[in-house]
Amino acid sequence: AFLVADTVVVTSKNNADEQWVWESDASSFTVAKDPRGDTLGRGTHISLFLKEEAYDFLEEHTIKDLVKKYSQFINFPIHMWTSRTEKVEEAVEPEADTTPKEGETDDDVKVEDEDDEKPKVKMVDKTVYDWEVMNDNKPIWLRSPKEVDDADYVAFYKSFSKDSDEPLAHVHFTAEGEVTFKSILFVPKTAAHDLYQDYGKAVDNIKMYVKRVFITDDFEEMMPKYLAFIKGVVDSDDLPLNVSRETLQQNKLLRVIKKKLVRKALDMLKKMSAEDFKKFYKEFGTNIKLGVMEDHSNRNRLAKLLRWQSSNDEEEMTSLEGYVERMKEKQDHIYFMSGTTRAECEKSPFVEKLLKKGYEVIYLIDPIDEYGGLGVKSKKKK
Repeated sequence: AFLVADTVVVTSKNNADEQWVWESDASSFTVAKDPRGDTLGRGTHISLFLKEEAYDFLEEHTIKDLVKKYSQFINFPIHMWTSRTEKVEEAVEPEADTTPKEGETDDDVKVEDEDDEKPKVKMVDKTVYDWEVMNDNKPIWLRSPKEVDDADYVAFYKSFSKDSDEPLAHVHFTAEGEVTFKSILFVPKTAAHDLYQDYGKAVDNIKMYVKRVFITDDFEEMMPKYLAFIKGVVDSDDLPLNVSRETLQQNKLLRVIKKKLVRKALDMLKKMSAEDFKKFYKEFGTNIKLGVMEDHSNRNRLAKLLRWQSSNDEEEMTSLEGYVERMKEKQDHIYFMSGTTRAECEKSPFVEKLLKKGYEVIYLIDPIDEYGGLGVKSKKKK
């Protein structure tokens, strides 16, 4: 509070005591009975006397933005005294013409009955003041996945990610063990235009909450670089609430959360339908190949997600597992050829010779394949 206020006054009253006032200027404080008596009845009232440079926090839009960012999912409602302008009807008083016309006397002037005509009205602007709830969004990650339909997931994703497209896939889970947390992870439908230009740069796609209070989205290691496109929320009651981001970053529980998030994210990709995975791989296939090179602990899991073009099908890509399933009897090797295009690979004398013998050849035409190759050696036997 003292970052923005010169003085803080806390007035508090409970049922079993008198009303007390605590006042401090950060260097000292006083506690005394409230000379005004019992003005609260019950509860606490906090007053901040802001510094001149912090007057922006008196603006309605500033307070709304702060509540929306940090406290929109906490359990108790936050009300704010707000104003709005409404159009209302206002009666127009008719002006009675009591001036006698030429040749008439005052007695001849007719007075019209007010009931003969409907009253005239006009629309005017009126400022209305009322309490407005600032945090009416409910944290859907606290609900059971069986109680949340697809429309709720889409609406939630769009609200926190600011993405106009629907997500391609999502996973909603509760992790238990050394640390307990709830999370929802989403796969965007399209990759960001600067995904590979800024590869490795910290992103704010994973938002960390502790007891429904937003802590930060500025974790460099919440997700590995190759999964930086994953968006979602994490909420845990086991992490400390009143600590700095730097301190939380060193918390060992955070490393446990990261490990579980990666496993759940990879499992989500594995369970995608063939059609959705094809769309995913078109957008993020390079990330999977980078993951094979960077994440040794999950290399085998990532290798199962790799896809390449092959001589088996001109349209559909193949996995390493699919290739092994189609290997000829007594074939001990996996054959592949690297090149800039599929056509270039097919013209290779080496490939032509293998194709004539009925062997399938994988075409490595992505530049990153020069470094990663097939990623791992297949241990599967026919």
